[in-house]
Amino acid sequence: MPYARVCRAKGIRPAGYRKFFNTSKADTMNFDQKGLKKRSITVAYFFNTICTKHDIKLRRLNSVDEQKRRIFERDLHRPGLALAGFTNLFTYKRVQILGNTETRFLNHLDEQERNRVFENLVRFKIPCIILTSNNKLPQALLEMATKAGIPVYITRLSSTKTIYFVTGFLDDQFSFYQQYHGSMVDVYGVGVLLVGKSGLGKSEIALDLVERGHGLVADDVVVIQRKGESMMLNAKRNNIIDHFMEIRGLGVVDVRATFGIRAIRDVKEVQVVVELLEWDKEMVYERLGLDTKFIKLLGVDVPLVELPIFPGKNITVIIEVVALNFLLKRYSNYVAAEALTDRIKNVINSDKTEDDSND
Repeated sequence: MPYARVCRAKGIRPAGYRKFFNTSKADTMNFDQKGLKKRSITVAYFFNTICTKHDIKLRRLNSVDEQKRRIFERDLHRPGLALAGFTNLFTYKRVQILGNTETRFLNHLDEQERNRVFENLVRFKIPCIILTSNNKLPQALLEMATKAGIPVYITRLSSTKTIYFVTGFLDDQFSFYQQYHGSMVDVYGVGVLLVGKSGLGKSEIALDLVERGHGLVADDVVVIQRKGESMMLNAKRNNIIDHFMEIRGLGVVDVRATFGIRAIRDVKEVQVVVELLEWDKEMVYERLGLDTKFIKLLGVDVPLVELPIFPGKNITVIIEVVALNFLLKRYSNYVAAEALTDRIKNVINSDKTEDDSND
């Protein structure tokens, strides 16, 4: 079976494959899910990952068990006051940055005082220490950090750039996120999240959009992330499912292998939510589009378009028009329904004026 090969490639037992693809017919989109957040990450994960995601290179200066040290906050700390002896408000759980100021302060002290000051610092359970601008620590201080089990790294970047890259990485790690059942597609540069009950054809619509030249971000499981107080939501794929899709009646499709690298996107901002609904003749649907609906995702209002589904309806083209309408409104402040309403009002007013003049 095709999915068995996918499982073997991903290191997953074929018997457990279906838990990664939502196949329940009764599932609906739960918009009210609260955001999740990592409590901490290990220093080992931090060191092994940050260099691959940001333009910063760290080098180890000592050998300790990095798995035993954990980072709990996105914020960093420069321990100038702690080195001076004031540790009452020392935020030791943060990554500590030693730049030119801190290292030169240590170097201007005599050896005995320098050892005493640094020993007072490493008695706290610090996650790790990063030396910037290729600053060096005396061997005695490095041995103290090693004895305390504190990893010490060095980078050639300045303190400003180091803080920028490390904060960005930790901000991403500790941001709020949630997984949603749906498909995420980049349509004309607009991030469109397709949601709705299982079996309505979200994956098939996403596949059709890919075939028409648009990009797939994620299918079945969409991970949405909000950084800090930002009002921007970023969507990305689940790392296990990756860019595989399950199409009922066909099986598993590898979008990257089938359509090429142009057909996929790693990350995309969620700009419009399209909810697919089963056609109900008793229900009143939007006809003009004058009133924009919104839905809250992780506390952010996102425009919502509700599309009823019935045989013969070309949903793919409609979603393309949804994206184009979004671009028109954002960059030209143009809404077709408002333009038509204004035209009708002008015609009515002109007819009234003509009638008044005839009278």
